[in-house]
Parts: sequence; C-alpha cells; structure tokens
Amino acid sequence: MEASAFKPGGSAVPTTQVEIAVSCRNLVDMDLMSKSDPMCVLYVKQFASEQWREVGRTEVIWDNLNPDFVKKFILDYFFEESQKLKFEMYDVDSESHDLRKHDFLGSMECTLGEVVSLNRLQRPLRGPKPDSGSILLSAEELSSCKDEITMQFCATKLDKKDLFGKSDPFLCFSRTNENESFTVVHKTEVIMKTLNPTWKSFTLPVRTLCNGDLDRVIKVECFDWNRSGSHELIGQFLTSVRELARGPGPTNDYECINAAIKAKKGKKYTNSGFVKLMHCQIVQVPTFMDFIKGGTQMHCTIAVDFTASNGDPRSPTSLHYMDPYQPNLYARALRAVGEIIQDYDSDKLFPALGFGAKVPPLGQVSHEIFLNGHPTNPYCQGIDGVLQAYYRTLQAVQLYGPTNFAPVINHVARIASQMGRSGDNYFILLILTDGIITDMPQTCEAIVNASTLPLSIIIVGIGNADFEAMNILDGDDVRLSARGRYAERDIVQFVPFREFIGGLYGNDLTRSQAMLAKEVLAEIPDQFLSYMRKNGVRPKPPKPIASGAT
Repeated sequence: MEASAFKPGGSAVPTTQVEIAVSCRNLVDMDLMSKSDPMCVLYVKQFASEQWREVGRTEVIWDNLNPDFVKKFILDYFFEESQKLKFEMYDVDSESHDLRKHDFLGSMECTLGEVVSLNRLQRPLRGPKPDSGSILLSAEELSSCKDEITMQFCATKLDKKDLFGKSDPFLCFSRTNENESFTVVHKTEVIMKTLNPTWKSFTLPVRTLCNGDLDRVIKVECFDWNRSGSHELIGQFLTSVRELARGPGPTNDYECINAAIKAKKGKKYTNSGFVKLMHCQIVQVPTFMDFIKGGTQMHCTIAVDFTASNGDPRSPTSLHYMDPYQPNLYARALRAVGEIIQDYDSDKLFPALGFGAKVPPLGQVSHEIFLNGHPTNPYCQGIDGVLQAYYRTLQAVQLYGPTNFAPVINHVARIASQMGRSGDNYFILLILTDGIITDMPQTCEAIVNASTLPLSIIIVGIGNADFEAMNILDGDDVRLSARGRYAERDIVQFVPFREFIGGLYGNDLTRSQAMLAKEVLAEIPDQFLSYMRKNGVRPKPPKPIASGAT
C-alpha cells in the first residue's frame, strides 16, 4: 500500500487503488442465431447505505460465452470498510445505454475485501437458468508508475487457418498475475485475409502491461479471428517490458509457437510464423498537477437550464423552487461542483449563462442569458456570485423553451478556439439541466467540433427525467458522431444528481454534494491529458513560489 502524505498530529484513512479484472465462463446463450454478446456492469454499495450505484461498464465482447474483458475496474480500497460489490452481466442487443433494453445474464455479489484477499475469486452467477455460468475476478494493487509504452508489431509466415482463404490475425496481450494466471490487457485490431500483417501502433500505460514490474512475464497470443467468436490460436510467445524496451532487433523477433500442433507433429514442427517488434518507446507521462503547477489556467463557464419543463419556480414541485429555507437542487449542484473548480481558477471569475427563458423587456427567448444581468460581461465573482446571479435571473425571466444546448457549447468553443493550442488555458463548461433536450443533432455536432479544443463539458442532470439522451452525449460506450464525423476525444461527462441525494446519503447534504463533485470531476484530468497528448503539449516548469507566500 502506497504511503500517503505524513501529517503529524492527525489521522488518515488507509486506502489504496486496486484494479479488478473480470472474466466469465459458460454464460447463458440468449441469441438464437449466434452467441450472447456479454458486457459486465459493476455497482458499489456505499458505506451505511442500502442503494447500489453504478461505477462502470466493460466493453462488449461479441459472440462469446467465455469472455475475458480487457477493460478493468479501478476502485479505492478502504481496509476498514465493508465495500459491497455487485457484478451484473448483460447480453447487449443495441447501442442503448438503458440496461432494460438488454438481456440479463446473471449477477453476483461480494465484497472488495473478498476479491483482494483471495487473489482470484470464482463464483456462480444468479441468472435466468439454474446454471447461468460463473464469474472470475482478480484484483491487484496498482503501482504509482505513470509511464506509457507505445509499440507496433508485424508478423510473417503465419499459419493459414481458414479453409477458403488466409488467416484474419490479431494479437492478444496478457500480463501474468501473482498466482501465475494471466489477465488480458490489450487486443490489436483484426487484419483480414493475410499471413503477413502489420498492426497499427498502440499506446498503453506501463502499469497495464506489468504494473510497474518491468520483468513481469507478458504472454502474446496470435489468433485467427472468426465471426462465431471462437477464435483459433495460431501461436504464442512470452516477453517482458524490459525486453521490449530494447527496441527492434533479434531479441524482439519471436517465433509463434502453437503447443498443441507441436505436440502432434513432434520434430516436424518448427513454428507457426514470426512476430516482430517494429517500434517501442517508453515515455514518462506528465500528470494533471504537473500542468497546473506549470501555470495552465482552468476557466469554468456555468450554464443553467431555465426551460419550463423544470416547473414554475414559485411551486414546491419545481426544480427551480425558490425555497426560503434550503437551496434547491440547481443551487446544490452549483455549490458542490463550483467550489472544487474554483480552486483551480486563479481569478475566481466565472461566466454564468442561462438558456431557454424569455427575457425582458420584450420577452424574446434567449439561449445565451447573462445571469448577472450585464449586457456584455457575463462574469461573476466566485461561486457565491454565480448563485446570487442565478437567483436574480429566476426572478427576472419567464421559464420557457426549447432546451437547446448547442448555443452555450458554441459560445464556450469560440472562446477556447481563440486561445490556441499552447496548453496555457483549458476550459470547462458546466451545464445543469433537467435533460429534456430539443436540439440533439445540433448539440452532437457542436460537441464533435469542440472535441478538438481545450474543452471539457460536464452535464449534471437535475430531477427524475429520462436521461437517455445525456448518456448518448457522454460517449463512454459509443463514440459520439455527427454528419459522419466522430469526436476526436471524449469530452463529455454526465452525472444524474438524483444518485447523490435522498436514499443514497439520506439527508446528509454535505456528503451528497461532496460525492457529486467527486463523480462529476472524475474524468476531467484524463480528458485534460488526452488533449495535451494529442497536441504534443508538455507541462512547463513549476512556477516559482512568490517571496513571502505561505
């Protein structure tokens, strides 16, 4: 367990990050003409709570009843807490984010402590049939290694596996575990109909391949892809990051060996082809804090949904209800997220916009309302200033519609585009909405266009509406596209506020707001770093501390 900062006279909760790998065996086949297409969903039950909260989903593995998922779950492990986990398996039938639209294959509950202590946990799934298969879990503490490795491979003279054509090869990389089993960590693309493929270059965190242990064994398998999901092994070899780091050359030219064929043919067998390393580079990856210390400025714009679907602010049922005794849901979310973001904003000035309301004096609908009432300057001083402007606007406008996101996204995108790609500035747009969007095509196009800019978009869903459209914008499962063009990177994070109030945390307003802020901001560092990587931006040296600063 990595030591946290030492603070004499205080206390600290023992915690570490663990990575959970998921595999399944003998899943129920729910598809008539093919095999199930499984995906795993992980839920956690918070301490002293009775509600489950979704924390992530794996990729979908098509036509496979024995999946080994590449995507892992990373959790904070608290030794002194009973952290309850629930794994649910689904047969994916469409691109919908709504699990009710997919076939349930089974579930299993356990604690994180059980997974950590047993190294490898296998239990039956409770599903639609008495025997619904089993789930296999393994957990490993993550190292603090921040390096990334970029590699490219080619192969020659691979065995021909298809009766009426050549093989369709791909590579599968697995790292060895502490109990000498293997966990799949990466798969290349499939190259059709060739025995001499050259795969695309790919980049992985070093800790994904070996968790910081450069001598840990890595198994590389070459498969012939089959549409049925039953891929046929061509051959395999073993290596390590230390070996790969030597770069192209004789030590990284590997014979692909198929043990079953070798045992059958004996001395007549030589190999099933060759796999060669074409390129390998390991670089130290700068962190989010490296950029912040080097002077990168974060700029946050806040946009609030003032459409009539939120309800009349004078009514207690309204999401904008002006309650004299406690803040409404919009104000709670503003406070929770804003107080975190403002710590990274040096001038504490926030442009605050509204959309979807009729504004004085003529009552025309506006989608770029300056909440402070100023005709040309939307900036508010700190989150307290934003909240004051929010309440001022509630009393000055008429909630109306439609709910258009594109204008505020394009507003911030124009500013971000003027700042260049130096990495000196990064923008965050926080949208608070009831989720009933009316300009979905225009919003998708605005997000795709903005994905090339130093910009992240946080959407907080207020209320109990159907947020299916917001999950589509999030793009975690399916990359967002518009007019045939895909977003260059994922820049949207959606979180429904209802998961952080009421039953999950009771009436503990402080804790619900803190957990909302943590969830909402979780993806920002990765989105920030993805932009810097794509644009080749490195952090500047840390700014010197001003004389006399404390």
